Amino acid sequence: MALLDYSDFCASSTRWDPIASSDVPTLAHASPAEQERAFAALVLRNHKVRAVLERLASLDLPPWYLTAGALFQTIWNIAAGHEDLNYGIRDFDLFYYDADDLSYEAEDVLIKRCLARVGDLGVELEPRNQARVHLWYEKKYGRPIEPFDALEEPIASFAFTCCSVALSLAPDGVLTTYVAHGYDDLFRGVLRPSPNHAVPDSVCRIKADSYRARWPQLVEVEPAY
Repeated sequence: MALLDYSDFCASSTRWDPIASSDVPTLAHASPAEQERAFAALVLRNHKVRAVLERLASLDLPPWYLTAGALFQTIWNIAAGHEDLNYGIRDFDLFYYDADDLSYEAEDVLIKRCLARVGDLGVELEPRNQARVHLWYEKKYGRPIEPFDALEEPIASFAFTCCSVALSLAPDGVLTTYVAHGYDDLFRGVLRPSPNHAVPDSVCRIKADSYRARWPQLVEVEPAY
């Protein structure tokens, strides 16, 4: 986890240093601190990601992260040279953690607040309380799951290591980055099964096929599902 100054990643900042698409794979050899800054700089080129973060920062939310596809797929798009940085991105996942109220009604209130805040951006935002995932997980995936004890746990349990990244923006301009398995696989375009992925192997297989259909540059690492 790193705490960064959001203003450093604005185009008007003297510290703004755009990275060429061909440079993305070489970032796997950079230091962790350099990788964190590069990750933030690359993802924030996506104006929709930036707008969603800024809108959410203005709300009084429980601890939260913008995570999953909107982030790692933005980097895949940059590495592939796509002008449209939202190519292939189907939704924006907002994970928050509120263990004090596990009711669907409370989650629904927050969902509606967030959707109203970003309604004009043309994004499919999906806010979900990660403290209550265990209540519906078995019905959706056919097997039970233990309750998550912290906001970072579900992010660490994504299907592939390259997917376990997240960003959050505070009202004072502090940008928080989180990565569970390092940035190397993300910058190299490697689909490596997460050691603690939560979803069934069959779902991982479907995800891998879907990702590679949209981003042919991705390399899948055994075991194949």
